[in-house]
Amino acid sequence: MGNRLVYLQPVSRSTSLLMGVKEILYRGRTKYQEVEIVVFEEYGLSLILDGLVQSTEADEAIYHEVLVHPAMATHGSPERILIIGGGEGYTLREVLRYSSVKEAVMVDIDGELVETARKLLVKIHRNSFEDPRAKVVIMDGFEYVEKTKNMFDVIIVDLTDPYGPEIGKRLYTEEFYRKLHSITGEKGVVVTQAGCAFYYPEYYRNIYEAMSRVFRYARGYSMWIPSFGYAVNYVIASKHRDPASLSESEVNEILRRNEVDGLKIYSGRTHEGLMKTPVLI
Repeated sequence: MGNRLVYLQPVSRSTSLLMGVKEILYRGRTKYQEVEIVVFEEYGLSLILDGLVQSTEADEAIYHEVLVHPAMATHGSPERILIIGGGEGYTLREVLRYSSVKEAVMVDIDGELVETARKLLVKIHRNSFEDPRAKVVIMDGFEYVEKTKNMFDVIIVDLTDPYGPEIGKRLYTEEFYRKLHSITGEKGVVVTQAGCAFYYPEYYRNIYEAMSRVFRYARGYSMWIPSFGYAVNYVIASKHRDPASLSESEVNEILRRNEVDGLKIYSGRTHEGLMKTPVLI
């Protein structure tokens, strides 16, 4: 490899991905985690937390569109959104595409991370923090959900992996999902990323089964994320409607009505495909 700078990205307990690094922009430690912002040769501007790649310029749209839009479409006309985690602002960016959204509350425990992302990742979050509909709360997500008096249409849980740092593990439990159920309206939808079912099936299964016990409908789906080296799994749950019941034309109409444009991967056809593809565990 010569003097080339490379990053070893863990994929599973015994598999790793070797990634060429063009430039290191930031490296530091907050109260909660190690933070690195680098430019990878093939993936561009990227955020790394505790040694695990969280997002890259090249493929973050895949991850975030697939996380956010199935839940937003399942509701149809969401006005109040809660994001747990998502400190780099990309999930917030996707939520704010919807003209129906009146308020988007992003709760992240790590204020130092949020400030760093706000300054150094503006190229990707596109100043989503400055949108008048956005409200950023620096607080433990579990504590926020326990104390809030607000009700939400859609809740998006965008955390580090359930088998990752201790900082997020309590937010992958049935106790937490019951609290989320209690602060969503009658058409409430909740979605969470759930790690990788192929490498860590026990974690995915626990999340899916817990959400299935709490909500009327629960569906698992997945999408390949190149910079992660695996397919990320998601679990979406709804009080009112099975996410798999939406047709291609219905999803496209919801996007049109909410003035959502410029998407790179999500569409009505994508939605149908996500909901029909089996989760391999």
